Amino acid sequence: MWNHTPVTEFLLMGIPYTKGLENVFFVLFLAFYLLTLLGNLLILLAILTSSTLHTPMYFFLGNLSVFDIFFPSVGSPQMMLSLMGQSRTISYQSCACQLFFYHFLGCTECFLYTVMAYDRFAAICHPLRYTVIMNRRVCTVMTLGTWMGSCLHASVLTFLIFKLPYCGPNEVDNFFCDIPVVLPLACADTSVAQTVSFTNVGVVALLCFLLILASYTRIVISILKISSPEGRRRAFSTCSAHLTSILLFYGPVVLIYLRPASSPWLDSVVQVLNNIVTPSLNPLIYTLRNKDVKLALRKALLRGVYTCGS
Repeated sequence: MWNHTPVTEFLLMGIPYTKGLENVFFVLFLAFYLLTLLGNLLILLAILTSSTLHTPMYFFLGNLSVFDIFFPSVGSPQMMLSLMGQSRTISYQSCACQLFFYHFLGCTECFLYTVMAYDRFAAICHPLRYTVIMNRRVCTVMTLGTWMGSCLHASVLTFLIFKLPYCGPNEVDNFFCDIPVVLPLACADTSVAQTVSFTNVGVVALLCFLLILASYTRIVISILKISSPEGRRRAFSTCSAHLTSILLFYGPVVLIYLRPASSPWLDSVVQVLNNIVTPSLNPLIYTLRNKDVKLALRKALLRGVYTCGS
């Protein structure tokens, strides 16, 4: 190590096999990014302005919208700048911050889906005690625990990765800094960091998945006991959006972190879907079949137009 100069910046190689298509991808990713911001801001507007949406379910949905605004902003702006021909370099400190916020927000999403599954369990399996089980204090504690637990998770991972020495090469085979592409660049034994980070991510994802599975097992059993077909349909419809989002979240997690071999091209494609496409779909998933959100949003927009007109 004494004969090597420590790395002060990394070179983001971007998405493989996209040479000559930079302008097309820039327009496409910018459209998805703006759609994500607009869609989630509209959901937040609907929840904040409508008193009928001041319930635990929409409180957690509001938290998810905040997440979906910040999560794409971790790597998307840097990627779009590189597509425009700007510098692909990122400083050592910025790379560490990028990795921290990516895992902080990713873990927050994982915890939020778990909490939202418990909320649906309480609403469907214990409807008469729902307001007591999911009172304001419980919702606040769950939310604070979600964000604080995620911060601890991301801090441990960032410390493990960036306490290692980096002395070259400095080429990151992706459009942003993440564990699978940064860790191989360390010029020291990475076995401990690799094992701990793999275990950390795996345990968090698996534990949340098992809790979600347990909640939905109880939910399905309760729904099947409902005698009315209309009642069963309505109960299932309240969970369909949440289940769709869970599938979109866990697919990329398994493909990136929980498989033995790494493929730069597959990692980049999955990361694009996870970072840009999925956050833009969540507003559509939660509003297309949700009459309450659509009605609240319509009222908020009409109120805004009326205020501007007067």
